[in-house]
Amino acid sequence: MKELKTIHVFSDGACSGNPGPGGWGAILRFGDMESEICGGEPHTTNNRMELTGVIEALSRLKYPCKVIVQTDSRYVVDGITKGWAKSWKRNNWVKSDKKPALNPDLWEKLLTLCETHQVSFNWIKGHSGHPENERCDKLAVAAREKF
Repeated sequence: MKELKTIHVFSDGACSGNPGPGGWGAILRFGDMESEICGGEPHTTNNRMELTGVIEALSRLKYPCKVIVQTDSRYVVDGITKGWAKSWKRNNWVKSDKKPALNPDLWEKLLTLCETHQVSFNWIKGHSGHPENERCDKLAVAAREKF
C-alpha cells in the first residue's frame, strides 16, 4: 500500500458580533511548500468560520492524504475527537440533550472529508504566540474586515 503524504493544516476563524461578519484563514503545508487561503461571509458565527477553515483546507487536497489539523477551536477538535459529530449525525442532527445540533451542513462536509483522508486534530491555545495560529488569525480577521 502506498504511503500517504503528510499535510499539516493550521486553521482559525473570526467573527465580529457572533452572529455578524466573519472570516476564516488556513495554512496548508507539505514539506517546504506552503499555501495560505482565506475567505469569509457577511453574516455568520465564529463556530461556522472555525469549521469552514478546516473544510476549505481539506477540500483543496486532490487525493487522500494523512492530515494533521491544528486549530484553537475546541468546538471543531472535540466535535471530531470525542465523536460528537458522528453521534449527532447518527441521531439525525439531534444532540444528547435533545436540542438540535448546530451547523449540521458543515459537520456533514467535514465528516465526509475525514472519510477521504486520515485526519488527526490537535487543539492549540489561541493568541498564545503560536506562529501559524497567529498567521491564520490575521488571515481570518482580514477576510472578516471585507464585510
